[in-house]
Amino acid sequence: MHKVSEVLMKILFLIAACVSVLAVGLICWFLFSNGLPTIGKIGPGEFLLGTEWRPSSGQYGIFPMIIGSIYVTIGAIIIGVPIGLFCAVYLAYFCPEKIYKIVKPVVNLMAGIPSIVYGFFGLVVIVPIMMDLCGNGKSLLTASILLGIMILPTIITVSESSIRAVPVSYYEGALGLGASKERAVFFSVLPAAKSGIMAGIILGVGRAIGETMAVIMVAGNQPLLPESLTSGVRTLTANVVIEMGYATGLHREALIATAVVLFVMILIINLLFTLVKRRDA
Repeated sequence: MHKVSEVLMKILFLIAACVSVLAVGLICWFLFSNGLPTIGKIGPGEFLLGTEWRPSSGQYGIFPMIIGSIYVTIGAIIIGVPIGLFCAVYLAYFCPEKIYKIVKPVVNLMAGIPSIVYGFFGLVVIVPIMMDLCGNGKSLLTASILLGIMILPTIITVSESSIRAVPVSYYEGALGLGASKERAVFFSVLPAAKSGIMAGIILGVGRAIGETMAVIMVAGNQPLLPESLTSGVRTLTANVVIEMGYATGLHREALIATAVVLFVMILIINLLFTLVKRRDA
């Protein structure tokens, strides 16, 4: 019976793994089978590098949305990664137990807040503040700030777990050699936890570039190339969500092709992070 149960569990695990692979395969098949012919029909150059998105006039250039997605994601990384990493270090090595019992549940709660709630927060709180400071509330900068806040729980949670997984001997050895507590953490513990921290950053970037509802509410949704941080932008995800409800014909196919471009961008980002991790290893 023991051997039978082991075989059954192996089969169960194999089925679960196959279902996961099959799901990814079906998504790829749907996107590429519907999107690539559309890109060929419109023209790769016109579709990827065109600066005009006017479906009513037959113009389907998504370059402003590609740039908007990249800029918003970079802004979120600049804002969210340092804050998330420092917060993880504080929770792992400097936070008193009483404060930890308050801060940690709050971080976990942030991870469970729906995107639409973040969007309302940005619309009601951040947009008026940016309006007073910059003269334009719904902008690239506002979307970057909101996404930077949204990726914090992911980066904090994964980074803290990675930091705590480093053997205490690393930290104690650095202290024994005369390093201060801060230097022991930043020059001994963090390099050892770099792989896990990088994984947290990758997950945060994935959420930032794939976020939709919150960005729609604060970014301005203008399909134009942003000229400054206070310009309104439209991301690839926002473009699909805003127009898919009423799109038909070539317009609908162009939105599916937009999803293909977004999918490829995420794959490229993950591949680059993987190559960086392998090089460091």
